[in-house]
Amino acid sequence: MVITPMEIHNKEFDRSFRGYSVEDVHDFLEQVGKDYDQLLRENTESKEQISRLLEKLKSYQKLEETMHNAIVVAQETAEDVKKNAYREADLIRREAEREAQRIVEEARYRSSKLLAEHEDLFKQAQVFKLRFRSFIEAQLSALEMEDWMEPQAGQR
Repeated sequence: MVITPMEIHNKEFDRSFRGYSVEDVHDFLEQVGKDYDQLLRENTESKEQISRLLEKLKSYQKLEETMHNAIVVAQETAEDVKKNAYREADLIRREAEREAQRIVEEARYRSSKLLAEHEDLFKQAQVFKLRFRSFIEAQLSALEMEDWMEPQAGQR
């Protein structure tokens, strides 16, 4: 059981012969009571302060846990974003490769077609050249004939 400052202040001692001075004992008890009262108040204040500090500590611990969880979520989200970006980049790369392959194939096809058209035109030009030469030669032969300048019988 805790003694109170009032009990210290009101404590009475039996008197005996050649005992302590009543006034000295009374003054001492009064001082002890005041000091004890101050110590009790300081103890109460300290307990209240400890309680407040413990509440703050709990609050900070909760904040720390929340921040830790937020960091973990942010890291997981960043990792997911990174994976998705790599996946999307890979898809884009593969699509670009397919498109490039298609363009190359189309260019090869067009090149082949143009080459075939060129060969066909070259052959047509050769045929035209031969026909034209034959025509010119026939015309030259006709010019070299002497009878073309003389009128034919019955046309005079």
